[in-house]
Amino acid sequence: MKDQMERLIGQMVDSGVFFLDAVSEFEKRYIRRVLENNRGNQSQSAKALGIHRNTLGRKMEEYKLSSRNGHRPAGAGKTLSAKK
Repeated sequence: MKDQMERLIGQMVDSGVFFLDAVSEFEKRYIRRVLENNRGNQSQSAKALGIHRNTLGRKMEEYKLSSRNGHRPAGAGKTLSAKK
């Protein structure tokens, strides 16, 4: 596993991938996989990730991830309306 990670990091550095892009892509894919492993159960997934369920919900919204049953966390996709 360590060798695979080193090769991947080397490829990303050589390709000029920005740090924040690499971190975001890793986080998105990691969260997606944990959600899949927990059949979309956000509480179990948050526990497995070691984060609060609200944090997972924010991350899911940020990365536009849905749980396995197709539902996004409450508030996903909502936009704030401008005050007049």
